[in-house]
Amino acid sequence: MKIFPVETGSFKLDGGAMFGVVPKILWSKVYPSDEDNLITLSMRSLLIVDGNRRILVNNGMGEKNRERHQTLFRLDDQENNLQKSLHRLGYHKDDITDVFLSHLHFDHCGGGVMIDSAQGLVPAFKNATYHVSRQQWEWAIHPNKREKPSYLPENLLPLAEHGVLRLFNCDGELFPGFDVRLCHGHTQGQAIPFIRYNTTTLVYTSDLLPTTAHLPLPYIMSYDILPLVSLDEKEALLNEAAERQYILFFEHDHYTLACTIERGAKGFKVKDTVTL
Repeated sequence: MKIFPVETGSFKLDGGAMFGVVPKILWSKVYPSDEDNLITLSMRSLLIVDGNRRILVNNGMGEKNRERHQTLFRLDDQENNLQKSLHRLGYHKDDITDVFLSHLHFDHCGGGVMIDSAQGLVPAFKNATYHVSRQQWEWAIHPNKREKPSYLPENLLPLAEHGVLRLFNCDGELFPGFDVRLCHGHTQGQAIPFIRYNTTTLVYTSDLLPTTAHLPLPYIMSYDILPLVSLDEKEALLNEAAERQYILFFEHDHYTLACTIERGAKGFKVKDTVTL
């Protein structure tokens, strides 16, 4: 098995929204913001190559709505878009056999569908099966009013229309060495991958733990639909990760790719940063 980080660009969100009820005087000490209170976030995918299987975990915003995303979120994908990043690793989109989606908010799955001049909206990875939890899929295609702007039909419906969608229902092994656990605090049915690699486990934390700055338990995003559930899910992961020395891989942290953690006098903290 080989594992590669795949950068798909960066964007900006309001720092207050990303840290919820935590005052800026506290969170800004661990994650910087600009003069507009915006913080820079990565959209980092993960490529897992295991024999003939090539699994891509999440795929960023994509290119369909680039102009709008540049205006609203200051999208920067000129140097690190998905196609360029795969090419630097020696792969092409057509090499991907499986696309795993932690959840279906636009910044995690928008790159999975593209516009074809002849066919319209089509899956961007033509040889891949797309995997998402059934709970998240049902939640996304019948969205609540709060999350509806994050669930764009053009990112979702073409997957079902082209027959490439595979829904799973519960925790367990999805591929050899690739387990998933469902979490429901950020959004219903968010699936977190636990990847067994050599003698350790790598956890793709997605929006359960967006950045290392979110290690303190109360640091929970305003975007989460059930923040107290998020707190319990995050605490359980951090306890397990500290005890078993998991590598935590961050989709959104612009400054830290991955790390191990430990318990300190004031809670959990970074032990060692990790490069893949």
